Amino acid sequence: MFAFEAATPASSAYFGKELASLLFPGAVIGLIGPLGAGKTFLVRAVAERLGIADPRMVSSPTFVLIHEYPTAPTIYHFDAYRLRSSTEFADLGVREYFEGNGICLIEWADRVADVLPDELLRITIQPTAIESRRFLVEGVGSKYVQLEGKLAARLSPV
Repeated sequence: MFAFEAATPASSAYFGKELASLLFPGAVIGLIGPLGAGKTFLVRAVAERLGIADPRMVSSPTFVLIHEYPTAPTIYHFDAYRLRSSTEFADLGVREYFEGNGICLIEWADRVADVLPDELLRITIQPTAIESRRFLVEGVGSKYVQLEGKLAARLSPV
C-alpha cells in the first residue's frame, strides 16, 4: 500500500489522470471514502485522461446507480451508497461489467466488498483539510499490485 498526499484539487486531479494512464481494459477500481471525499471528482479526472468529450458529463450515479462514459476504454461508474445490500448491487449485473473490457470504478466499494472481484485496486480517499486529500492505494492480486507499484513510482518525488 502507498499513500499520495494531494494538497489541492489540482493535485487530486493529477493523481486521477496518472492513475488513468496506467489502467487497462477490464480494470476494477474500488473507491472508498466519506461523503464529499472526492470519489466522483477522481472519476472525472480519470474520464478526462481517457478522452471524455465533456468532463461535466461525469456526475455521481447515486440515484441511477450506474453511468457509462464514452471513453477508450469505456468507463462504468457505479455507486453503492443507496443500496441496502451487496445482493442489490450484484443484481445490477455487475459481474458482466467486471468480466468485460471496460474500466469499472465503484464508489462506496466497501459496502459491496463481498461481491467485488477477488482482484482489484482499492483507493481510500481521506479528506485531510478543506481541499487536501490523502489517497491510500492498495493492489489486491498480482496485476493490481503491479499497477500500484507503477503508480507509486510515477507519483514519487524524484
